[in-house]
Amino acid sequence: MKLTTSLNKQISAVKITGALLCALFMGNSMQAQEEQKLTAADSTAFKTVISGLSIPGQLAPGTRQLVLPKPAYGYTLSLYGSSRKPVIDVKGKVYEPLTDCEVELVLRLRNTENNRAYEFQQTVKVPGKYHPQTGENAQPFVIPALREWKGGSGHFKLLANSRIIVDPKAKKLLTPAAEILLKDLKQLTGYKTLSIGAGKAKAGDIVLHINAAEQNLGEEGYTLNIDQTLQINAPYYKGAFWATRTILQLLEQDPAHNQIVKGVTHDYPKYEVRGFVLDVGRKFFTLDFLKHYVKMMAYYKMGDFHIHLNDNGFKQFFGDDWSKTYSAFRLESTTYPALTSKDGYYTKADFKELQQTAQLYGIRIIPEIDVPAHSLAFTKVFPEIGSKAYGMDHLDISNPKTYEVIDNIFKEYIGGKDPVFVGAEVHIGTDEYAKKEAESFRAFTDHYIRYVKGFGKRVRLWGALTHAQGTTPVTADDVTMNAWYNGYAEPKEMVRLGYDQISTPDGWLYIVPAAGYYYDFLNVKRLYNSWEPNQIGNVVFPMGHPKIRGGMFAVWNDHVGNGITMKDVHQRTFPAMQVLAEKMWTGKTNQSNWDNFTQNATHVGEGPGLNMRAIVPVIGADSLVYQDRLVRKQARSIALPLHEIGYPYSVAFTLQVPTASVDSVTLFKSDNANVYLLKQDGLKLGFSRENYTDVFDFNFEAGKAYKIVITGNEKGTWIYVDGKLVQKMEGKKISFTNTKDKMNRIQTLVFPLKQVGDTNKGIYGLISDLKVYNKRLNESAIAGL
Repeated sequence: MKLTTSLNKQISAVKITGALLCALFMGNSMQAQEEQKLTAADSTAFKTVISGLSIPGQLAPGTRQLVLPKPAYGYTLSLYGSSRKPVIDVKGKVYEPLTDCEVELVLRLRNTENNRAYEFQQTVKVPGKYHPQTGENAQPFVIPALREWKGGSGHFKLLANSRIIVDPKAKKLLTPAAEILLKDLKQLTGYKTLSIGAGKAKAGDIVLHINAAEQNLGEEGYTLNIDQTLQINAPYYKGAFWATRTILQLLEQDPAHNQIVKGVTHDYPKYEVRGFVLDVGRKFFTLDFLKHYVKMMAYYKMGDFHIHLNDNGFKQFFGDDWSKTYSAFRLESTTYPALTSKDGYYTKADFKELQQTAQLYGIRIIPEIDVPAHSLAFTKVFPEIGSKAYGMDHLDISNPKTYEVIDNIFKEYIGGKDPVFVGAEVHIGTDEYAKKEAESFRAFTDHYIRYVKGFGKRVRLWGALTHAQGTTPVTADDVTMNAWYNGYAEPKEMVRLGYDQISTPDGWLYIVPAAGYYYDFLNVKRLYNSWEPNQIGNVVFPMGHPKIRGGMFAVWNDHVGNGITMKDVHQRTFPAMQVLAEKMWTGKTNQSNWDNFTQNATHVGEGPGLNMRAIVPVIGADSLVYQDRLVRKQARSIALPLHEIGYPYSVAFTLQVPTASVDSVTLFKSDNANVYLLKQDGLKLGFSRENYTDVFDFNFEAGKAYKIVITGNEKGTWIYVDGKLVQKMEGKKISFTNTKDKMNRIQTLVFPLKQVGDTNKGIYGLISDLKVYNKRLNESAIAGL
C-alpha cells in the first residue's frame, strides 16, 4: 500500500528485497529484534510479508506526516522508535529540520493472531528548510556537537555591559538558569558589569525564552539563534539551560572570550540517558568534588550522575578477614547511626542540597544503595543478616531480618513528604549475587522494585536476570536496567521481558584505577570510532530503539588503599567525559573525525571556574610557566599565584637544608597536598595527599644546598638531585602473605604551589630559584638546570 495517493508521486520508496531481508534477519545493519521467540513457520511468514512492503526512503519537501504501507491481512505495521524524535516522532509526525538529515526508524511488524512481532530498521531522508551556501559560517565546534546548523555571516559579540534578559512569562522558571549563566560569564570573560536585565534586547544581549510551541524538541532540546543578540528558545528548563552551556563553550574557544559565529541551531540529544557512575563506597569523594562534577558534567550535557553509595573491598587484601575488610556506607543515617561511615560521609542535608543544585544544572543525581551483594557495610552493623554460605558481603536473603533492615534503610531516604532522595529514580543495585540462590534473589529483587516504586520512585538496577534464571517473576514495568555484562543479563532477552536498558558494557566503559584489569584509562579513540549506546557488548540494537534509554561509563574503586586520589580519578575520567558526551548526544555523523575532535577538544575545559586537572597553560613553545627567585626577607611562607600544577610537570628549585634539627618542615603546600622535609632515618623529602604519604629514599645533609627537580605524571613521581635521577616512584606493588594477588600502589602527586614555606615553623628561605614547567623535562634538560 502506498503512503497516500497524493504523496506517492513525490516520495522515493524503497522496496524490501531478498538481500535486505537477509540483512534484517541476520541482525546486521538493518536488524531484526524479536519480541517473542518465533517458530520456523513464524519466521517464514514474516519474511513473506516484509518482502511485499514498500517503505519510504526519502520524504518530499513539506511532508508533515509519515504514512506507512498496510501489510498483508493478519499483520500490522507500526512505527516503534526514531533516532531523531524532534524530526520524526513516534506518531510519525514530521518536523522540518534546518538542513537535510537522515532519521533511523524502528518499525514493528506484528502478527495479530499470535501477537508475535519483528522489529527492523529503516533509514528515511528528510529534506531541510535550508541548503548550505558559499560564504556562510561553518558549524562551530562544541562538545557534544550540534545536531542541526544553518550558518549566517559575521559574528555576535558579547559586550562588557551585555545583559541576560529573561522572558517575563517564564521569569520564575528561568531565573536560576540566568543567574548561573551570569556567574559563569563573569568568570569566563572577566566582565564585571554583565547583568540580568529586562525590556527589549539590544546588540550583545542574551535572551532566554520558554516556547511551548516547540514541544517536538523534547525536555532537553533547544533552538539558538545567533545574530546581533543570542536568542534561546526551549520548551522546558533543561533545554534552555543546555543552550547556555553551548554559549559558554563557544565563547571559551574564542581567544578574547567575546565572539561567536552567527547562525541558527536546533540541538537535542540522540539518547535520553548520558551518564557517569562514581563508586564513592570504596573511595570517599568530598562533597566539593561531587559539586564540581555536577558543573562539569552539565558543561558537556551529561545529564545523569549515578552515585554508588556503599561497597566494600576484597577480602584477600585484608587478611581474608571480613571484619577487617574495608566497607563504607556514605550517608548519614538516623535510623541506624552505626551504619554511617566514619572516614567520610554526606549528611542528609548536604546530599539533598547536592541533588537540588544538580537539578538547576540539568543533572539527575541517581543514588544507589547496592544490595544484596556488595553489602558488607550493612552486615558489619547487623552480623545476623550476613550470609554464612556466601560471605558477609552477601546479605542472607532468606532471613526476614534482612528485609526488615533493608526496608528501613530505603525508607529513611525515600519516605516522607520531603525525602532525602529528591529525584524520580533510585538505583537498588542487585548484581553479582550467588547464582545458586537464583529464585530467592529474584524474589528479593522483585520485592525492592515494588517497595521503592511504592514510594513513588522509578527503579534502576544492575542487569542480573540471565545469571539468575528462574521462574519467580520480577517486575519489569517502568524498570531500567544497567546492562553491564551480557552473561549476567542478555540484552535482547531483557528487552523482550520489558526492561529498559542503559548501555554500560564493562568491556568498553569500566575504569578500575590501577587495578590491572578492565581499563585504567578508557580507549577513547575506539569509543569515538566504534561505539554508541545501542551497542551493549556484542549485541547491537537498531538506532532509535525505544528500550535503549542511553549509556553510562563508570569508575569502580575496587582496590581500596592503592594510592589513587580524587585528582587521579579525574585525570582518568575527563577524556572519557568529552568523548562519551559526544557519542551519547550526537552519535556518529558524516562529520565525525577523530583527529579533528581531539585537536579541537583541547580548547574546551571543565567549565567556568573549574580546573580540577590543575592545567597551567603557557603561551609559546617554552614550557616554563612560572619562575621566582623567592627572595623575601625572613618570610616564613610565600603565597604563589598557581596554587598547583597537574600532570605532566617538572618543578625545579634549590633546597637549602637547615642546620637546626627539625622534625618536619613544609616546603610546598596547597589545599590538596604537601611537600615537606622530615626526619625519618635521616633528613628526607616526602609528600602527602588525601590519606597517602610517600617519602623519597634519599638522605640530605644538614646545612647543604641541593638542586632538586621533581617531575610527575599520572603514573608516578620522580626526583632528581643535582642533575641525577635518584628515585622513580612508579610501579610499586603491595604483596600479601595470604594471597598471590598483588596491588599496585600509585605514588602520584599534583604538585602543590599555593604556598612556599612553613607558616608554623620559625624557618625561612629554604627554597630558592623556583622554576615550574608544564611538561616532564628530559634528563639532558634537567642536567642543564
